[in-house]
Amino acid sequence: MTTGRDGAKERSPVPTDATHPFARRRAGILCHVTSLPTAAAPASTDDAERFVDFLASAGMHVWQVLPLNPPDAYGSPYSSASLHALTPALTCDLADAAVAQYAHARASEYETFRATEQRWLPDYVLFVAISREHGADWTRWPRPLRMREARALATYERLQEPTLEALRARQFVAAQRWHSMKAAANARDIVVLGDAPLYPALASADVWAARSLFELDADGRPAEVAGVPPDYFSATGQRWGNPVYAWAAHADSDFAWWIERLRHQLALFDVVRIDHFRGLDAFWSIPADAETAIAGHWCAAPGHALLTRLRAAFAALPLVAEDLGVITESVERLRDEFGLPGMRVLQFAFSGDPDNPHLPSNYIENCVAYTGTHDNDTTKGWYDTLPTAARSSVDRLFGATSDPARRAIEIVLDSVARTAILPMQDALGLGSSARMNVPGERDGNWHWRCPSDALTGALARGLRDAAIARDRA
Repeated sequence: MTTGRDGAKERSPVPTDATHPFARRRAGILCHVTSLPTAAAPASTDDAERFVDFLASAGMHVWQVLPLNPPDAYGSPYSSASLHALTPALTCDLADAAVAQYAHARASEYETFRATEQRWLPDYVLFVAISREHGADWTRWPRPLRMREARALATYERLQEPTLEALRARQFVAAQRWHSMKAAANARDIVVLGDAPLYPALASADVWAARSLFELDADGRPAEVAGVPPDYFSATGQRWGNPVYAWAAHADSDFAWWIERLRHQLALFDVVRIDHFRGLDAFWSIPADAETAIAGHWCAAPGHALLTRLRAAFAALPLVAEDLGVITESVERLRDEFGLPGMRVLQFAFSGDPDNPHLPSNYIENCVAYTGTHDNDTTKGWYDTLPTAARSSVDRLFGATSDPARRAIEIVLDSVARTAILPMQDALGLGSSARMNVPGERDGNWHWRCPSDALTGALARGLRDAAIARDRA
C-alpha cells in the first residue's frame, strides 16, 4: 500500500502509466461544447478559443466534454444515431451551400476524411437519409432496407446521392471545427477529456450496420435492453433501452469493432472516459417489455479480454473508468489491473460509511475527483436542498461557509486525486436552474449554456490561485 497526500491509504497498488495524460496533478473544467458561452447559437471555433484562453488563465489543464455524437430528440448525447458522427451543433450555423463550398475548397482534405472514415461514414449518412423518409426506428423500415439488401441500398444511394453528399460534407466541416478546437486547447497545455457511451442506441447506424454484434431477434428487435438497477438517482433504476452486446460475436472477431471505435475516439480526444465502465465486467439486462429496470438481472461481460486486446492494439490506454453506482470488487479489479483512473464524486461522500470511496480522506492518487458530474445537481443546488440531518454531515466536512460550491472546489482540489474536475456551473456558484441533466427524465435536460459574460478575469484569478495553492497549475 501507498500513502496519499492527506494520509489516506490506497486500497491497492494501482499501476501508474507515466505516459497517461493524468499522470501528474491537474485541475480542469467540465463544460460541453453546447454549453460554451456565446452571444448566439451555436458555439463557434472562436468561442472555443476564448474558452480555452480562459482555462489557461485560470490554471486549468483539462477540458472535459460530454459525447460529441448527434443527440437524440430530447437532446441527450448519450443516445445517438451514431457513436462516430459529430453533433450538428458544430455546424448548425452553416447552410448546405456554405458547407459544400467549404468542402470543395478543401477537396484534398475532404477526400482524405472520406477515406479515413470509410468504416462508419457511408452507413451513417445512409441511415440518416433513410430515417428522414421512414423514421429512425430501422426495425420498421421496408424489409430490403431493414435487412441491408445490397441491391436496395445501391438504389437508394443512387437516388439520394445529393442528400448523402450534403451529410458527408457536413461531417467533414464538423470534424475540421472540432479538431481546430482541440488543437487550440492542446496548444495551451490543456488535455481534452472526451466521453464514450458504453452502448449505442437501437435507433442508430451502429446497430443497423452491425446487427450480429448485438442481441437482436430476426426482425432486429432486442429481447433485452440495457440499464442499471435502482440506485442513488432512481428507486426503480434506469431503463435505457439500448440493445445489449452479443459478446461472443465480439470475441470471435477479436474485438475488431471495439478497436476501431477506440481508434476513432482517440483521434478526437486525448483521454476518453468510458461511461458505465461497470458494464464491461457485468451488465444489467432488462426484459424489453419491462416498464422499469427493476426486472433486470446481471450478466457477465468479457471486460478483461476486451481491455487486454485494446492494450495490445494501442501503445497506451488513456482511459478513465466511470465506476459510479453499484460497483463490485470484480469491477475494481478490472479497473486496477489496467491502471485506469476511476471517479470520485464529493456529493456522494455523505452516506455515513467511513469507508465510502467518495470521502476525500479515502481518495487515491489514481482517480479523477469531481464536486459533481453532469448527472448531479449543481453543488449549490444540492446543498440548498439537503435535509437538516444530511446538511449537518456535510457541514462537518465543509466547515462554516457561505459559499458551499467554493468550499467543495477547495476540498476536491486539495485532495490526493491527481485529477480534479469542476463543472463550470460550480465554478460559477450556480443553483439548480443550471443543472445539466436529471437521470431518468427525458425532458428539460442538456440545455444549459454558460452566460456570455461569465468568464471574467476575477473568476480566472480565483481558480488559478486555488489551483496553484494545491500544486495543480
